[in-house]
Amino acid sequence: MKFGLLFAYQVPPTSGIAWHEPYQDMLSCLPRAEELGYVSAFQASHHVQKDGFCPSPLVAMAGAAAVTKTMRIGTSVLLVALYAPLKLAEDVAVLDNLSRGRFVFGIAPGYVTKEFAAHGVPRDERGPRFEEAIDLMVKAWTSDTFSFDGRFFKIPEAQLTPKPVQRPHPPIWYGVSHPAALKRAAKRRFVQIMSPRHGIAELKEHYSTYENAARAEGFKIPERPIIRQVFVAETTEKAEALAAPAVNYLYRELYGAASAAGDRVLRTDTGQVIANSGDVEFENFKARYIIGNPDFAIRQIKEYERELNPSEMICWMHMPGIRGADAMRSVELFAKEVMPAFR
Repeated sequence: MKFGLLFAYQVPPTSGIAWHEPYQDMLSCLPRAEELGYVSAFQASHHVQKDGFCPSPLVAMAGAAAVTKTMRIGTSVLLVALYAPLKLAEDVAVLDNLSRGRFVFGIAPGYVTKEFAAHGVPRDERGPRFEEAIDLMVKAWTSDTFSFDGRFFKIPEAQLTPKPVQRPHPPIWYGVSHPAALKRAAKRRFVQIMSPRHGIAELKEHYSTYENAARAEGFKIPERPIIRQVFVAETTEKAEALAAPAVNYLYRELYGAASAAGDRVLRTDTGQVIANSGDVEFENFKARYIIGNPDFAIRQIKEYERELNPSEMICWMHMPGIRGADAMRSVELFAKEVMPAFR
């Protein structure tokens, strides 16, 4: 199994961390992470959040491209329905050239109501806008000249240059969980990136739907990446002291709040639906994040190997409120004590 890192740059209001610090932490982390054997750096994204959750993932990954040489860099995920698709296709092409063909385009339609309201996009159109935008972008990347006449987007005769380095275009990863969307991912022959908000049992259901659809399409799935919140320290007590407030904040303010608002259901490890974000507790979701000493991390990751057979685990260590130096100690310790068990 390979390992990568995920970034979001969230600054909880009471953390005392300046807005710029998490970005500088990423830029200083990645060259060392590349030396340690991490193979990728991915960018999470949301919009109009109070904590600075990254609203410009392509800009952030341009910075990542500049300080790395071999790592894949990518979005996980960019909310396509909020963007003008031709401009987005241009930006992706430039980023693929900037990184010399190392970019992975992780995408999703989005689900948080206030993000759509703020951008003037009807939330109930997010699915068809998402799919139509992908059609437009792929056409722009793969045609010398093109036009497009869709329900939402109309482009007269045009051309996109530069073309992406990767042909026919950068890999596209779908970050979705609804059965219909999983089936569309397989039909398009795109890789499915599994979200950290779901436990193993839910992920097995998602993989089953996706794999069955892929078999029906004759599509051999090339990769099985998953994202997990991960944090290691010399003792489990120290790891939990540093990381438990971060995952509590993340699950309460994003996943729990969305579940309480009816945007997307969040279930605890026992299957209980979170209807009030105040019900989020560290212990309620403990089975889906990997927070402990190196031996604990190895045991947990081996369970993921048995149950899901992931090709890559993208580790979200730079979580909200965790100082860069503490996150970097986890990055180093994980590489030295955990990663060798999976080579």
